[in-house]
Amino acid sequence: MRLDELTRRMGDAISIETRSFLLRPKTSERERERFVQYTQSWLRPAAMEPGAKFSVWSSDAPAPSGSIPAHVAAKAMAAWSADLSKAFDRAMLAAYFADSRDISDRDVLADIAEECGADRAAFAGYVESNEKVLTQHVLDDHDEAVEQGITAVPTVVIDGVLPVQGAQEVDLYEHWIGRIIARRGDD
Repeated sequence: MRLDELTRRMGDAISIETRSFLLRPKTSERERERFVQYTQSWLRPAAMEPGAKFSVWSSDAPAPSGSIPAHVAAKAMAAWSADLSKAFDRAMLAAYFADSRDISDRDVLADIAEECGADRAAFAGYVESNEKVLTQHVLDDHDEAVEQGITAVPTVVIDGVLPVQGAQEVDLYEHWIGRIIARRGDD
């Protein structure tokens, strides 16, 4: 949402590229009650970002077992249908943070793709047939972020060199980007 606002403000002066950073790179089952307690921490960003939806985990669905499936699905959608990619990303976030859906489950991810207008079976088939390559792209993104010292989600890297970690106000991003643009004009 904040990056959408930044894009509205700065237009063609910026381009945004999304990369993977895995908070749970290894798959493991989570004890549901501990996960529900963890999701209480989502109430803080909910208060900071009124346009986003965050809810304490409330379904009987298990907690997601890892980050890789959702990242693979996002990369698959970006390659399979650029037109649906942004809607799919937003729908996955809503499924996880607001609707308490397990986005590490392939069936849930295929359902989300269908809800965004994709052919469910075709998308699931695309993910399955490209899973190895897509997973490697996800892992490469993650490894690059770790090498750059990134430890937080979100992290916005401005001009490839200035990492701004954690959710920041749009004005801060605009300030730093404006400085970089001005500096280029001085060169």
